[in-house]
Amino acid sequence: MIDHLTVSVADLGASKDFYTRVLAPLGYVPMMDFEQFSGFGDGKPYFWLKQATPATTPQHIAFAARSRPMVDAFFQAALAAGATENGAPGVRTDYHPHYYAAFVIDPLNGHPLEAVCHAPPAAAKKAAKKPAKRAAKPKKKASRSRR
Repeated sequence: MIDHLTVSVADLGASKDFYTRVLAPLGYVPMMDFEQFSGFGDGKPYFWLKQATPATTPQHIAFAARSRPMVDAFFQAALAAGATENGAPGVRTDYHPHYYAAFVIDPLNGHPLEAVCHAPPAAAKKAAKKPAKRAAKPKKKASRSRR
């Protein structure tokens, strides 16, 4: 349903650094940069940061993970990058029997972030062994009208 999402941030450079560190364990990398934008993805940019004032009111953002160890790695990377714990990795049976997620708070903009794997443990192990889509080299352009 959603092709991409853009959130406004107060400090694009600091936010790009934070999200680069936090999303790397999930296989998402910076893919495209414009004057006031940075896009992350794993084949195309799905998640965009935009330098703007005011920053977007904190929004819950859930990132897909192919395996439970990826969720765990996201959580550890986020804490190492300064995020606040908002729910350690684990199964959330209230959502469904295989909902494995971890929750943190973005220290720069206050966004509640989540990494989630929906696959049963055996299927998630198989998916984790598949190579991630190869990311294109980041493209740089001088300016972007608006997003």
